[in-house]
Amino acid sequence: MPELPEVETIKNAVMKGIGRARIVDLQVRNPRLREMVPADMADKIRGTAIKNYRRIAKYMVIDLDNGLSLIWHMGMSGKVKITEVMPLLEKHDHIIISTDNGVIVYNDPRRFGLFTFAKTADLRNCKFFKNIGVDPFAGELTADYLHKELQRHGKTPIKLSLLNQEIVAGIGNIYASEILYESRISPLRESKDVSLDECQKLVDYTQKVLQRAIDAGGSTLRDYKKPDGSMGYFQMQHCVYNKAGQPCPNCRCDINKTGGIKRMVMGGRSTFYCESLQK
Repeated sequence: MPELPEVETIKNAVMKGIGRARIVDLQVRNPRLREMVPADMADKIRGTAIKNYRRIAKYMVIDLDNGLSLIWHMGMSGKVKITEVMPLLEKHDHIIISTDNGVIVYNDPRRFGLFTFAKTADLRNCKFFKNIGVDPFAGELTADYLHKELQRHGKTPIKLSLLNQEIVAGIGNIYASEILYESRISPLRESKDVSLDECQKLVDYTQKVLQRAIDAGGSTLRDYKKPDGSMGYFQMQHCVYNKAGQPCPNCRCDINKTGGIKRMVMGGRSTFYCESLQK
C-alpha cells in the first residue's frame, strides 16, 4: 500500500506534470472501487480548473475552482500514470482524467482504492478526515502531544500506536518499523512506558525517515511505482523492514547467536526490529 512518502511522491509528480490545468473530461471505466465512484463525478468536475494539490494523511487531494476537491486514495495496489496524450489503456485502468495539459490514469488491479469528491470548505468534516490525527510534518506534532496520546493508549504496543491514524496521520507499516529502529525503541513496548524524551526522538525520526523516503521517491516492494513508471528507492535504505534474519546495520552482535533482525506479526502486519538495539 502506498504510504505517506509514496502519496507525496505521486502528488508532486502530478502537480509537476499536469499543473493547474483544466479538466476536459473524466472517464470512469470501472466505478467499483473500495466505494463506488459517484455517478455524477464526471458532470461535477468536467470543465473545472485545478487550483491546488495537497496530501492529507495517505490521501491525495486536488482542489478545483468550483469549490469541490477530488479525494484520491491508492488502496493496496493503485498507481497513477501521467502521459501527454491518451495512452493505450490497460485492463485495470479504471479512471482517466483528460486535461488540457496531459492525461492522468489511475490503475488499480485490486480495486481497494478510492476516488470521490467533497466540498473544499467542508473537507475536514468529511468522513475520511474528520477523525485523523496530526500530520507528521505539522507543527502540532510535538513530544508533549505524542506523550499525552501514548499515555491515553496505555498498554497498546507503541508500534500499533504509531499506526493509529487518529494519533498521527500517514505513518504506515514500513515506516513505523524504520522509525522505531532509528529511535532505538522496541515495537513491543507499551505506549504508556515511552518517556517524554523518547517521544522527542520519535517525533524527530518520524520526520527524518519520512523525508528521506520522499527524497528517494518512496519504497517499491510490490506494486508501487512512481507516475513515470520508475521505482522508488527508499527500500535500499531500509534498516530493518523485510530484513528478517539479516544483520542489523548498526549492531556488532554475533548474528549466529542473535539470529539477526527479528520478524513478528503485530496487529495482522509484519513488524521488524533488532532486539539488541531496540529496548
